[in-house]
Amino acid sequence: MLSTRITQRRIDDQARQHLEQAGVHPLLARLWAARGVREAADIRRQWSALLPPRGLTQVEHAATLLADAIARGERLLVVADYDCDGATACAVALRALRQMGARVDFLVPNRFETGYGLSPAVVELACTHPAGRPDWLMTVDNGIASVEGVAAANARGMKVLVTDHHLPGDELPAAAAIVNPNQPGCGFPSKNLAGVGVIFYLMLALRAELRQRGVYPPDGGPRLPELADLVALGTVADVVRLDDNNRLLVTQGLQRMRQGRLQPGLRALFAVAGRDWRQATTFDLGFALGPRINAAGRLADMSLGIRCLLTDDDDEALRLARELDAINRERREIETEMREQALAACEHIGRQGQASLCVYEPGWHQGVVGLVASRLKEKFWCPTLAFAPAGDGELRGSGRSIPDVHLRDVLDLVAKRHPGMIAKFGGHAMAAGLTLPQSAYADFVPAFDAAVREWSGRDRFEPVLETDGSLESGYANVGVAGILAQEVWGAGFPAPLFADVFQVNHQRLVGGKHLKLALERSGQRFDAIWFGRDQPLPARIRAAYRLESNTWNGLVSVQLVFEHAEDAQGS
Repeated sequence: MLSTRITQRRIDDQARQHLEQAGVHPLLARLWAARGVREAADIRRQWSALLPPRGLTQVEHAATLLADAIARGERLLVVADYDCDGATACAVALRALRQMGARVDFLVPNRFETGYGLSPAVVELACTHPAGRPDWLMTVDNGIASVEGVAAANARGMKVLVTDHHLPGDELPAAAAIVNPNQPGCGFPSKNLAGVGVIFYLMLALRAELRQRGVYPPDGGPRLPELADLVALGTVADVVRLDDNNRLLVTQGLQRMRQGRLQPGLRALFAVAGRDWRQATTFDLGFALGPRINAAGRLADMSLGIRCLLTDDDDEALRLARELDAINRERREIETEMREQALAACEHIGRQGQASLCVYEPGWHQGVVGLVASRLKEKFWCPTLAFAPAGDGELRGSGRSIPDVHLRDVLDLVAKRHPGMIAKFGGHAMAAGLTLPQSAYADFVPAFDAAVREWSGRDRFEPVLETDGSLESGYANVGVAGILAQEVWGAGFPAPLFADVFQVNHQRLVGGKHLKLALERSGQRFDAIWFGRDQPLPARIRAAYRLESNTWNGLVSVQLVFEHAEDAQGS
């Protein structure tokens, strides 16, 4: 059994004092200071504080190419990735380009037939697209690794513009322009833009180019901030680091949602998810809307999700959202069955003491293996890859990692140590995908484990739960819970997690699988819940928890939501 170590974030007291003196709520000042914020001005919420597009390498050149293409009436075809980031990026591109007069349509590859990104097979599909053979292919959230696909497009007389945020390989594609903050030589300060953020920046640059050409007056053209809700959804759903610039983008998007100025598709997704857009949070985007968009790419056709984000008809949006919701329910059922099979196969993992974990079943669905890898990574706290058959004697794997191990770098190490073992791979530090011959799987498992050990210098990893320490009793109220809910939290800027010792006065199961608790600390009583926990707790515990408001029968109260608890009898 893994033992979780609870730690407390270090607080910069000088920064905390500066924030308090600037009028920031004392609790927020403490939380922000623990996340690297030194001055109130560092929390940038207004569009005027957005990093300017010109810092992105080739963004102005790409804007010029697009402006020329629009002027000549050339056909553009957006090639999207099949996840929520790709879907929102596609919707931003089409909505903005159409407003700027472009002849544009989209194509989203089927992950089970043409693989990831702009492959030669996708180029062939583009040649026979119903909207007509395009003059330009523009990738969103993919393309940086599409060396062969771009070459195929060039050979067929189509020009390619790549917009992406993934890490590049050793060779860049021969595209007419590449806009990616992570390409070599790009000095853009935020390397954490999602794919939707990159295309949003390109649309800002294109509008500026059209203004300079006199197509629009100096302050004219499409109101691109109206697309901030889509940018926020894709940014949060892709779990990119929420640095200052990304938090600004997400803040603006959430504000539009809470004001009711959201796309019909997003409004419909809130409805089918049973969430209130008036109280929209990053949790809603990451765990309610995002999975419903992603489900289309995992099990069916991501064009369904893109059409939901593109339509301006409320009835059509609701119909499409209901279809996405049904697909997501199917996805959950498949994931549950696969996860149970994987856990049954991994019962021996603790005794073997591997530094990593690889799982494979012939009957698994390749669109869901990433979710299985994520669940196993959390349970065993080690880099995890899950594989499913991809046809033609190949396996497709999806992996999730822990902060101690850069997953893409480890796969690169395997590829260098064992040439030919991996057919292709790509991704990030925390998530990556790969394809390998089925015959190579048995040799890949120990090779991957050895690479994890070599890269990290470790053969086991300890889960660490980083908290914000004790919550002052005076702040455990609905008002403070509301203040916290209005802030933008996420990857790299984690939501507040407090740790305290409680006396357990009463506990019971609700819904058969959630533990409801009545607690006491220093004479103050609290209600708490631990979702997914069905085992009782000791009489005295140390718990890590989130502070949230809970509405029941019209009454709003504060509730502690547990993420971890341990025996504190000796404390």
